[in-house]
Amino acid sequence: MKNDNNFVEKIANNTPVNIAHKIRGVSDKTLAWLFISPTIFLLLAINIFPLFWTIYLSFTNYRANRPGRIVHWIGTRNYERILGSSDIWGYLQATAHFVVWTMLLQVLIGLTLAMLINSNFKTSNFWTTVILIPMMLSPAVVGVFWTYLFQPQTGIFSNIINLFVDVGPLNMIGSVKLAPWAIIIVDTWMWTPYIILLCLAGLRSVPQSLYEAAEVDRANAFQKFIYITLPKIMPFLMLALLFRGIENFKMFDMVVELTSGGPGSTTELASISLKRAAFELWKTGYSSAYAVILFVTIFGLGSIYVKALNKVKS
Repeated sequence: MKNDNNFVEKIANNTPVNIAHKIRGVSDKTLAWLFISPTIFLLLAINIFPLFWTIYLSFTNYRANRPGRIVHWIGTRNYERILGSSDIWGYLQATAHFVVWTMLLQVLIGLTLAMLINSNFKTSNFWTTVILIPMMLSPAVVGVFWTYLFQPQTGIFSNIINLFVDVGPLNMIGSVKLAPWAIIIVDTWMWTPYIILLCLAGLRSVPQSLYEAAEVDRANAFQKFIYITLPKIMPFLMLALLFRGIENFKMFDMVVELTSGGPGSTTELASISLKRAAFELWKTGYSSAYAVILFVTIFGLGSIYVKALNKVKS
């Protein structure tokens, strides 16, 4: 009874009390582990186990449509087939073309629009809201929406192009040369707002005193951008490029709805060819090796990029 009274007096006097020890009979550290252990277990079950299971299957001839079939260990044969396939390298080349051009266009357009919005003209808030709308849509919905816009006879895109250059009906998604650019245009339209948001955050974090000091030194607008604005927002730009590069490397739903990988295999990205191998041809072991190769590629490039990002931040 006396101990309970002392405990109440400590609380009334705002004296620090180890609640976990007094009530539960355990330390704060143990109590913390009890709270976070279910989350850790869930993450291991959802992420780590499937990863190791995929790595195991990549060394076998397992097929998901024949679960009762005896699984044989075939070593690195799946990896050799993938790395020696000219088709796979073609899909990776199409993916690289898509990733590089979307990142380049999104950064150029996003940074330009962010600087324009940051100038705080009269209707800047309205246009900021309008510009952000594409990012809020589902990629599959965007793919279907732009399929109609790209129709050669009735599509708005073809009519707009013909206002400037008379090329007749323009079949963007049916042309071998134009289809890759069609998915680049759509992805740029959809995700440039994301770059704008991060660039705006960077621009508004730059102290105005730096620009005032530059004006005293008679620096022009270009010099202010090169020596003040660009270095200050570079970490934001690089972070945006990291996220968009990873997402574009995994791009699937928007491209499937827009071109289905066609015409032929012109826009068949690595993610689409992986899906075909896994769920159309049911080559589960082969597709598992394919997935591991893509994972290692993205992880390796991401790690190198993060090191460069850390150097920029420092």
